[in-house]
Amino acid sequence: MATISSPGVGTNGLDVKSIISQLVALEKKPLDTLKLQAATVTTKISAFGQIKSLVSAFSDAASKLASLTGWNGVSTTSSDAKFVSATAIGGTLPTTFSVEVQSLAKAQATASAALLPVGGALGAGTLRLELGKWSVAPSSFTPGSGQPVDIAITASDKLTDVASKINGANAGVTASILSDASGERLLLRSKSTGEEFGFRLSVMEGGDTDIASPGNTDASGLSRLVAGNTVTQVAADAKATVNGIAVSSATNTFATTISGVTFKAEQVTTAPIDITVSKDDTAVKANIDAFVKAYNDINQLLQEATKFDPKTNSAGLFQGDSTTVALQNSLRNAIQSVTTSGGPFKRLADLGITQQRGGDLAVDSAKLSKALAENPDDVKNLFRSTGGGAADGVAVKIKALTTDLLSTDGFFKSKDDSLQLSLKRNSQDQTRTNEKVDAFEKRITRRYNALDTQLSSLNGLNAYISQQVAAWNKSTG
Repeated sequence: MATISSPGVGTNGLDVKSIISQLVALEKKPLDTLKLQAATVTTKISAFGQIKSLVSAFSDAASKLASLTGWNGVSTTSSDAKFVSATAIGGTLPTTFSVEVQSLAKAQATASAALLPVGGALGAGTLRLELGKWSVAPSSFTPGSGQPVDIAITASDKLTDVASKINGANAGVTASILSDASGERLLLRSKSTGEEFGFRLSVMEGGDTDIASPGNTDASGLSRLVAGNTVTQVAADAKATVNGIAVSSATNTFATTISGVTFKAEQVTTAPIDITVSKDDTAVKANIDAFVKAYNDINQLLQEATKFDPKTNSAGLFQGDSTTVALQNSLRNAIQSVTTSGGPFKRLADLGITQQRGGDLAVDSAKLSKALAENPDDVKNLFRSTGGGAADGVAVKIKALTTDLLSTDGFFKSKDDSLQLSLKRNSQDQTRTNEKVDAFEKRITRRYNALDTQLSSLNGLNAYISQQVAAWNKSTG
């Protein structure tokens, strides 16, 4: 007689763990889609960050063409820069002038008498340093507006200590020590050149505050630093002539002599040096080239991101994204805009800046150079005219557009907020899916365990019945 059999969970080798694992994996399938969606959103956030950066660069490039300073470039040349060099600020009117340099600016320098013994103490007292101007005949000193600097010297201070204290006093003078066969000398030099930056060193000993009293000038003790003191170089302004007119400067740089121009006396001249300031279109061309490149960088990225390739049946990251297409169209419309203030130039194409297949801009350098040479003001107005207050220039319009796009409540902020919200919702969906899978796994595990218990019980019953049948057959055989 046939026996009762069963595919028992615990008795016939059924891999319950594997079955549960496969069922759970099926339940997790939606997670794969959610993770792929999250990765795509993250990639879009990164891509829009890159686009925003390019739009910011485009905005900066437009700003240079929309501002007056971007059109005021000048070049400055010297007929011999070894003698006179020069620079000029933007907007300086074209000019030419000649410079002759008679003398360079000098700083006052002094040397004390030789002091012996070398390394010996000088004596106690106070050194006073004053900045001001010396007159030659008769020799007299006129203190400047600053306060005198008093430096306390102790009885044990050596010349090295005195020099160190002078250098640390911020008195407008530097100190050093010269040693020769005669002994040690204190060398002082003004930190600044020019007649107004001379200095006077005085000594006060024994509490005497009169620097002219005999006790402070008797060549004993600390007064040895001033008695026999020699002026090795007189403070002097730089002297020059501009177109024959005498001028001077406390330094070798003449910053205010010619409006907008700074020239520097490098050497005393032997003949007039011509300085020429002229309009420089190089900076304008560089700004236009940077403007074109900045636009092309954005255009190429947006083209790649929104394209569909029928050959490979693949789409760009933002293919079909209406907001990205709208951004692309807004930038193109701004580039193609027409101005009424550029005279013969109404659009960029009139200057030789044309759109190519694919949307990139290209510059016809010859045409642009001709326009800048013949109609510089009209070229400037095409880019930066405000049309009596209205944003009429191409660069002005683009600057206004990009400023709006980059504002705290503009396009990029709105787009980023939208993508971040999508990423947050995706994370919540993944959390809910994982919770659902966990609950499912627990539920089916309980069911299979219950089934295992039932089948084990049935297997026991099957064995008992089989045993009873066998015994019955034997008793009736």
